[in-house]
Amino acid sequence: METLNSHCLLSLSLLVLFLCPCYSQLQYNYYHNSCPDVESVVHSAVKKKLEQTFVTGPATLRLFFHDCFVQGCDASVLLTSHDNNAEKDSADDLSLAGDGFDMVIRAKSAVESVPGCRHKVSCADILALATRDIISLSGGPYYAVELGRRDGRISLKASVNGHLPLADFNLNQLKSMFASHGLDLVDLVALSGAHTVGFSHCRQFSKRIHVYNSKTRTDPALNLQYAVNLRRICPKNVDPRIVVPMDPDTPLIFDNLYYKNLRQGKGLLTSDHVLLTSLKSREIVDAFASNSSFFKHVFVSAITKLGRVDVKTGKQGEIRRDCRFVN
Repeated sequence: METLNSHCLLSLSLLVLFLCPCYSQLQYNYYHNSCPDVESVVHSAVKKKLEQTFVTGPATLRLFFHDCFVQGCDASVLLTSHDNNAEKDSADDLSLAGDGFDMVIRAKSAVESVPGCRHKVSCADILALATRDIISLSGGPYYAVELGRRDGRISLKASVNGHLPLADFNLNQLKSMFASHGLDLVDLVALSGAHTVGFSHCRQFSKRIHVYNSKTRTDPALNLQYAVNLRRICPKNVDPRIVVPMDPDTPLIFDNLYYKNLRQGKGLLTSDHVLLTSLKSREIVDAFASNSSFFKHVFVSAITKLGRVDVKTGKQGEIRRDCRFVN
């Protein structure tokens, strides 16, 4: 009965979302006339890069999230500055893997090489398409992507501060940050499911396994054997380059095991575990853990909303010739 009630609540949220006449500037077939093959071109580039290195998947996903949460989905995170003062140079973005940036640059190059597509497709849209393709190729849902974003012209290191969720955030902090972008609790829990793929550096959770508090060195919320394994992989003074899979079972597959692991005390980050600390968020976790198809359906609506955050259209931005530099 509890899961059924959660399904009804979430379905109502989805209905409200799809009835909302928001962000009409974005369109599903925006490039139908100007570059009709853009989606297949991007897909081919993504598939090739993903086959070369599995890091491409989580790296591209993180890049999209970080871009949208800072100044909106405008590809400003891709910009390079001569004085290392761009978004990508901030402390919170230095951990973004280079494969994500390379993925977008390759896809942009492929699109630009198509006759008729030159200078037609924005880097922001290419990142959104690449994110969808990464999810689909990793076993997740394939969904239509709204397009028509323009690329931002401004990228500043200082603009990142306080605009990205941190690994030790509590639920209220997460809710507040997501709400500032028009994303509700359902979106928060669904988008957290992207942690089903990818890895985290040991420093992001070291306190949970080594110095939790004065009474216990390990966070009691962690599964005991899971904590033991984490301490083995991430001992004190570990090489800072060492990473651990966010999903210990299927780290390269986009599925709902993230939520099943949460219920077993295997949420790697504090910001993962806190999804179980309120009745409402826990009900959503339970619903997603119980039904993979339902999770993927809700995830699509959540990432679509994310892709609308503070988008620039028309003269608000530009279509970059090179994703690394303004025109």
